[in-house]
Amino acid sequence: MAYVITQPCCNDASCVDVCPVNCIHPTPDEAPFATTEMLYIDPDTCIDCGACVDECPVEAIFPDNELDEDDAPYLQMNASYFEKHPMGPDWPEPITMAKIDPELGTLKVAIVGSGPAACYAAMELTGKPRVEVDMFDRLPTPYGLVRAGVAPDHPGTKGVTDQFRAVVAKKTVRCHFNVEVGTHISHSELLDHHHAVIYAVGAAGDRKLEIPGEDLPGSHAATEFVAWYNGHPGYADRTFDLSGERAVIVGNGNVALDVARILVTDPDQLAKTDLAEHALEALRNSKIREVVILGRRGPAQAAYTNPELLALGQMANVDVVVDPIEAELDEASQAFVESDAAEPSVLLKVKQAQEFASRTADPSRKRIVLRFLTSPVEILGDGEVSQVRMVKNELVATPTGQLSARPTETEETIDTSLVLRSVGYRGTPMADLPFDDARGVIPNENGRVIDTETGTPIPGVYVAGWIKRGPTGVIGTNKYCSAETVSMIFDDFAGGRLATPTEDADKLQVLLADRSPDQVDYQGWQRIDKAERASGAATGRPRTKLISIESMLAAARSDG
Repeated sequence: MAYVITQPCCNDASCVDVCPVNCIHPTPDEAPFATTEMLYIDPDTCIDCGACVDECPVEAIFPDNELDEDDAPYLQMNASYFEKHPMGPDWPEPITMAKIDPELGTLKVAIVGSGPAACYAAMELTGKPRVEVDMFDRLPTPYGLVRAGVAPDHPGTKGVTDQFRAVVAKKTVRCHFNVEVGTHISHSELLDHHHAVIYAVGAAGDRKLEIPGEDLPGSHAATEFVAWYNGHPGYADRTFDLSGERAVIVGNGNVALDVARILVTDPDQLAKTDLAEHALEALRNSKIREVVILGRRGPAQAAYTNPELLALGQMANVDVVVDPIEAELDEASQAFVESDAAEPSVLLKVKQAQEFASRTADPSRKRIVLRFLTSPVEILGDGEVSQVRMVKNELVATPTGQLSARPTETEETIDTSLVLRSVGYRGTPMADLPFDDARGVIPNENGRVIDTETGTPIPGVYVAGWIKRGPTGVIGTNKYCSAETVSMIFDDFAGGRLATPTEDADKLQVLLADRSPDQVDYQGWQRIDKAERASGAATGRPRTKLISIESMLAAARSDG
């Protein structure tokens, strides 16, 4: 018997650390880790010890003889990875942390943000003695996109918060939630109180389509819709027109598939999740029966991952529809899929799209339509969205050999009252820090923030997560990213390149009490968490989220 990793895989790589025979790959030290869809267990090397099962934070690993029908494809997915990447003796060296002389005293680090990258950085920092962390977040609640971005019908993915809870609860970590850096405390003031500051603020912005009609009412960023149904207090008052029978999503990454799933899932099923109450009520009254997902390239180049694609096909009473013509590959894509350069995951994407294309849809059921080689060129409507004009694309090879989508003269128009663009996140500038507007990141080298005028590191300033590398990877990808950044901090501290703080922790508390009297500490967050869980338990849900800052602060101050 061998173990198999399935859909909830978070790429956290905790399982890699405990595997006694090194059978789980790619490891964070291997190049494919940055782009792989998930981790894989080599069935020929696995010794059936179960260590990975005990360690997995999202319960994604199962014995091969206990896989149900829906998870059966993961057995071949695990095996196929090692057919392409056979096991070998020459593994890369892991990240090493510099040894710090105890005489240097306590290293004090501020982390701006409390999402996955921030929490993984805190885990790495507090794994060493004589390190203290102050964690800041502008919201009263932690965990970033794990709380406000992960789809409610993927509860297993949120299991990683158990690890995060353990680190923010440490005595060496002080939580300052409902504190906004740049408003309540400045960048320079953070450096006055700490040796180093890590900005792990994610990528809250979204990319635009840059087409006519994009700003019509009824056209939104998918990120807004996700934040709305997840109960983010900044988006809880948004409204979305669900009165039509069709919604159109531009872009076919995992976020697009999440949104499509939420739009057509039976609300009675969503009522068992932590979906925000206002969103649940709106979805109960929704008239949407079809969601069309537009991808500008073909099925071999689709941005979604196979686990998310497979999850679509497993939905109850929902058909996944693909035009057989669009499922066929052009000559160049076919050649790539059959080449040694193609990962097994690419071939599986193509096969799954073609399998969907072979199915006969039931007109009485809701449907998700995957369109390929199709781009919007204009959003139409008299005062609000009513149609999308689209163009058919063809793939052409660029001078570098990559396949690029080029519009043809073939166009069509479809009716819709809701358009959601899901074409990527991008970071936003932070006060007093350099910013690469083209990439949407803070310029850095391995996590050290770089002065764009001199090309040298800015002492004491670091980044981790999406604001460091761009919006790539999944939750667990941030673990290696944050470890790399922390290794830079330890190296700089040990090398005497960090300035000694001029102010102490007590003065920081006085400053924050004056500037942000409503800050929420760890105990306050625990009261919010307890209130949400208790409210959810009353209706058989994991939690009922508080969706306003005022209600969160009231819970944080309660005696319960």
